[in-house]
Amino acid sequence: MKRRAGEREKELKWKTKYSKLVFRKSDTVPEELHQMVQESFLTLRKHDCFFQDLVRIKGKDFFTPVSRILIGNPGCTYKYLNTRLFTVPWPTEGYEIKYCSPQIHDACKALIKLNDYLHIEAVKALQGQNLLESKETEDTPVIDREQNFATSLREKGSVSQDQSSFCVPEDDFTSLNSRTSYNVTLLNYMDPLQMLYLKQEPYFGMGNMAVSWHHDENLVERSTVAVYSYSCEGSPAEETYDQKLQGRDPAVWHVGLKVAWDIETPGLAIPLHQGDFYLMLDDLNMTHQHCVLAGFSPRFSSTHRVADCSRGTLEYIFGQCELALQNLQTDSNSGALSLKSLETAVVKQVEEIHNEVEFEWLRQFWFQGKRYLKCTDWWLKPMAKLEEYWRKMETMSSLVLHEVRKKEQTEEQRNETISCFLLVLTERQRLRKEWTARCQSEAAESLPEDQKPECHPFWTNDECNMPLPYDLEEVIAHLQNLVQ
Repeated sequence: MKRRAGEREKELKWKTKYSKLVFRKSDTVPEELHQMVQESFLTLRKHDCFFQDLVRIKGKDFFTPVSRILIGNPGCTYKYLNTRLFTVPWPTEGYEIKYCSPQIHDACKALIKLNDYLHIEAVKALQGQNLLESKETEDTPVIDREQNFATSLREKGSVSQDQSSFCVPEDDFTSLNSRTSYNVTLLNYMDPLQMLYLKQEPYFGMGNMAVSWHHDENLVERSTVAVYSYSCEGSPAEETYDQKLQGRDPAVWHVGLKVAWDIETPGLAIPLHQGDFYLMLDDLNMTHQHCVLAGFSPRFSSTHRVADCSRGTLEYIFGQCELALQNLQTDSNSGALSLKSLETAVVKQVEEIHNEVEFEWLRQFWFQGKRYLKCTDWWLKPMAKLEEYWRKMETMSSLVLHEVRKKEQTEEQRNETISCFLLVLTERQRLRKEWTARCQSEAAESLPEDQKPECHPFWTNDECNMPLPYDLEEVIAHLQNLVQ
């Protein structure tokens, strides 16, 4: 009896732990949408638009086993594993976007339709969850509430029609809408038979992993993640392989889910067939980790996210540049440039923006080579504008250096300015060396020519380093002597 009670308690714990994962089978999605989206995957693959990212983990560069492309709102970016991806913009009113072919335009258009569909489904799911929680809180004893809370993940829909269509207060709806208004989708592609080695899932014996256990990064807090899966089922390898791993069919792709930092609670592995999709609601991405378990056939997925763009849009970084350049003035007679202020806070702000433009935008973009030109040249003009801003900020750094060499400030003010300036320059030099090493690494050299890090014209060809009006190492040594 005790054993049976223990098993029931374990099952109850399992159900309640995964109640915010909503699974939908393919037959709940309109057939026309399936066809458009699946054709878009194949089109992008045919045009070689998927790329393995050279990401940085603990100071080392690694290729991702999965090939990716980011599609979404114009000017939006998504950062993961120290790598900033730049959206191939989907067709958006008010933006002139020139695609490399009509087929790529149609593929991006199909993905924005999928995005709209998943947004509506996510709002319904969250509304249903809120209603369910509200009813159970008011009407149900605690024990019964836990037992009734989790619905079957294998059902076609976890939310019934009457639950998903109820009215919610405007403030609540605004919150639900903002947490499901996907601004990007990260598309993934992998053919496991082309991979020489895949890691084994280490905790529950789930088999080969295409993507290891992780939380998705750079998302708006408590925002829903929606994932549409398309595996090219029926491959010869899948049909001839008879062996089954205990717990799951190794030929079929699965999504794995576990409670973060917990291997006592049983993990979950849900099979993903052609056209299935799932939603990770509310805070599930924060409280749980997920992985992708490889099947035998090639697979595409479209992972829709509400990326935290507080520091990741062109609008943001252009605004930062304009803020920095407010400290630069031009003499109306001579045309000579000078700084309006040498206050420590102002110098620090400008130089930090200088670093942000160089290392979070220009270096990140050109490190990825010419990959974006496979789809569109949309990013070239914004990058040219950022380069122009960067050059002006280089001039501003020279002007700070010129001013601190003078004796016009008090010694205390001068030392404070130099110390602040020195910290930012030291970080700049460290990052330039790091990016130079990354550009020249064996991994970067192994990339196809059109994906190798670009030595852009404003970098020197030898070291992927920028020609400066001053030698940074000499400046740092000189400033260190001044404050000693």
